[in-house]
Amino acid sequence: MMIIRKNIIISTLLLFMTCMVSAQYVQKENSLNQAGALKLAEQAGLEAQKLDKKVSVAVLNSSGVTLLFLKADNVGPHNTEASRRKAFTSLSTKTASYELMKNAAGNESARNLNTLPELLLLGGGTPIWKDGELVGSLGVSGGGSGENDHNIALKAVQQLGFKTSK
Repeated sequence: MMIIRKNIIISTLLLFMTCMVSAQYVQKENSLNQAGALKLAEQAGLEAQKLDKKVSVAVLNSSGVTLLFLKADNVGPHNTEASRRKAFTSLSTKTASYELMKNAAGNESARNLNTLPELLLLGGGTPIWKDGELVGSLGVSGGGSGENDHNIALKAVQQLGFKTSK
């Protein structure tokens, strides 16, 4: 009985130590989920309605995976891809695409950022932060101007209790 108990304790300790060792190779990730993407898209639509606009929306998780595309009726089809690229730009740079656009215009060495195929230096993309961690991004396009798209995205994110900067 004593030997069995001793073997159980040793086995348990070895299993625990193995789990601890392997944990150092796994990244814990906080990321938007589908429910969050749906709420963000809904809120962006509501913010666009306040301006009498209809928009396309893209939501990405923290790894850059597209969780949602949503195109409102009568919004040009190019806006769907534009919203995704704005979301990707803001996620990748951890900066609102509108701010990045303004910064790049005023900085000679940053002007070539627009030559990177996935980046889109137009207003409407914003990173989404929760508790100091980047959890995803929102891209909005079709609101009549980059500034409108930017404001729609910011307000949608903030209305749901997220932040747009760390």
